[in-house]
Amino acid sequence: MRINSQINRYIFKELLLPFGINLVFFLFIFLMTKLLDITNYIVNYHVSFKTIFWLLLFAVPFFLQFVIPMAIMMAVLLTFLRLSGDNEIMALKACGVSIYTLLPPVLIFCIMGCLLTGWITIYGSPWGTVALKKMTAELAGANFQVALKERTFNDNLKNVMFYVNKIDLKNNTLKDIFIEDQRNIDIINTIIAPKGALINDPEGKKSYLKLYKGMIHQVNLKEKTVHIIKFDSYDLKLDPGRKIASKKQKKKHRLEMSLKEMNVWLKNRKEKNSSYYRTLMAWHKKFSIPVACLALGVLAMPLGIQPITASHSFGIGLGIILFLIYYVLLTAGWSLGKSGAYPPIIGMWLPDVLMGGLGIYLLRRSANEKPGLFNWFMNSAK
Repeated sequence: MRINSQINRYIFKELLLPFGINLVFFLFIFLMTKLLDITNYIVNYHVSFKTIFWLLLFAVPFFLQFVIPMAIMMAVLLTFLRLSGDNEIMALKACGVSIYTLLPPVLIFCIMGCLLTGWITIYGSPWGTVALKKMTAELAGANFQVALKERTFNDNLKNVMFYVNKIDLKNNTLKDIFIEDQRNIDIINTIIAPKGALINDPEGKKSYLKLYKGMIHQVNLKEKTVHIIKFDSYDLKLDPGRKIASKKQKKKHRLEMSLKEMNVWLKNRKEKNSSYYRTLMAWHKKFSIPVACLALGVLAMPLGIQPITASHSFGIGLGIILFLIYYVLLTAGWSLGKSGAYPPIIGMWLPDVLMGGLGIYLLRRSANEKPGLFNWFMNSAK
């Protein structure tokens, strides 16, 4: 049967709606991981909704590279579960239509997903990561409190390390403060204070930290002297803009690199250390994740072609479990490969090979009217 036949066009159209629904649903779930940060920005720091919108928009490409393969898999699975439940698969088989005849629209659909995901991993994700990092830095420069977190060492200022045990947003005070100031090359100031307050100027471009009843341990490296200074009140000037400017001069992180920049970095790298293997795996990941659309889509097709009595919810659950297995394999490959003990090419491509191979195997069994993986799970559950 030709690819542009009526049946194939019908199946392709049926794939679009569940894909769109799953894409929006899973993207929403992923973005909800940012909910606590967003709520904190709006309620405590009065960040505008326009800024929040751009922060979420810049985070979308990174999430989409994982969401699209999952949406592809669920779309194929749901479509064929519906066709099986409405006896359409059985009717097609009765008319002499082979399962392989239904494969072309699925392959075209998956290849389109591969191309879209590939564009996102190669171009969209680095752009979003750079833009998100830049906006977050600018936001921290306008209001340094945004960057501060309780019980966390913070280096958002150049050569200044902060640690705050508790932040009282209602009274705009900080408690149990530890600061290591190395902005002066010859002098290291270690400041300890039980209480302080972070104050921004009217324009929000500079800030200073007012500390109370604390102590400064001052080490002069040039003169090799140590001084201890106690104070009732001390103003520490801050300039978040200096840190932002310094970040522009640093080398790009592997998540911010384009494909060309990765190739140049890997080619010029002489020492094959952890950084080299992480970047090499990130390079392979830009291609292996798009190919996952094809592997997972082929796997979902035989899972969806089930008897009438099969449970749709069980089929969907099985599809989610298999996607989680894929993600676990990908994560395991990354963890083992970053040290160089496990070849990066195997770690990033093995999940695709396993899922794609399982899909082809199950597809052949389904075409030959043999029990598939779904039936095995159903019998085991009884």
